Amino acid sequence: MMPFNDDALMILVWIAVAIMIDLIVGDPRSLPHPVVIIGRFISHYERLWNRGSPKQRRLSGVLLTVIVVGGVWGGSVLVLAILARLHPGLALIAELWLLSTTLAIKGLADAGRAIAVPLAKGNLPAARQALGMIVGRDTYGLDEAEITRGAVETVAENTVDGITAPLFFALIGGAPLALAYKAVNTLDSMVGYRNARYNEFGYASARLDDAANWLPARLTAFCLWLAGLLLSVFWGMRLHWRGALRGTLCDAPRHPSPNAGWPEAMVARLLGVQLGGTNYYEGVASCRATLGKPLEPLRVDHIDATIRLMHGGWMLFILLSAVLMVGLGMIFPRLI
Repeated sequence: MMPFNDDALMILVWIAVAIMIDLIVGDPRSLPHPVVIIGRFISHYERLWNRGSPKQRRLSGVLLTVIVVGGVWGGSVLVLAILARLHPGLALIAELWLLSTTLAIKGLADAGRAIAVPLAKGNLPAARQALGMIVGRDTYGLDEAEITRGAVETVAENTVDGITAPLFFALIGGAPLALAYKAVNTLDSMVGYRNARYNEFGYASARLDDAANWLPARLTAFCLWLAGLLLSVFWGMRLHWRGALRGTLCDAPRHPSPNAGWPEAMVARLLGVQLGGTNYYEGVASCRATLGKPLEPLRVDHIDATIRLMHGGWMLFILLSAVLMVGLGMIFPRLI
């Protein structure tokens, strides 16, 4: 674990350094990414184990979940311990790099801008193609409003999966726990679907992902609201922060995911737009509850506003965490 894990402020410093690495370097394709390795392992054993009766599939899914999550956590602890015996500096460098791989701040912002830039120029085909790189829905024929909706929903939802939830678990258990969370998240994204193939096999993965994201999703929604308030008051952004908390409490439970609705509903309320509705997957319509109120039509500048809210949200998440950790450290000096 982190060499200064008894000092809450030092933990925050290392996490801040990991954030800087992500903001500067992002996800270089030349380096092996732990999530890619985890994904290949999941894919291999899903093909081998996802067979038999519904009961056998569910048990196999539980086993895969335990092996992947436990293996990622235990393996990273072991690697860091070995490196620490060789030299403490090697363990620190490795942990900072591993922490940075759990974050997607730069990647998420870049993905949003890759859609917004051609969309602002009226190049709908390029914007649809960029959106298709980050969503599973059909993008052919989407107009500006629907392209914007897809981008805003994706950035909002992934603010939790790609930023605040990994930070939450990193604060508790350093890189090993943050990586274990990414293993849970990767399992859910690969096998946690409600369909004939994965309904039983992915049951454990989906439920564990729901549990892991429960608190981070709600804390993130609150931090997004605080970001909206500050951006409105001090930066002059036109955001509908009044009533956004109450509106999110009403809207979020209507989302099919117990967690994704919280950041999406909050962003919808702050922007004064309506998210959700009908998406098409390989030509098949999928209707979801709407979130927010259509006080104004969706347009390309809402993507940039969502990216700003994302940045403000994770910064306030870190600040709130720092206050909580320092406060707990003063009250329970042996706990932190």
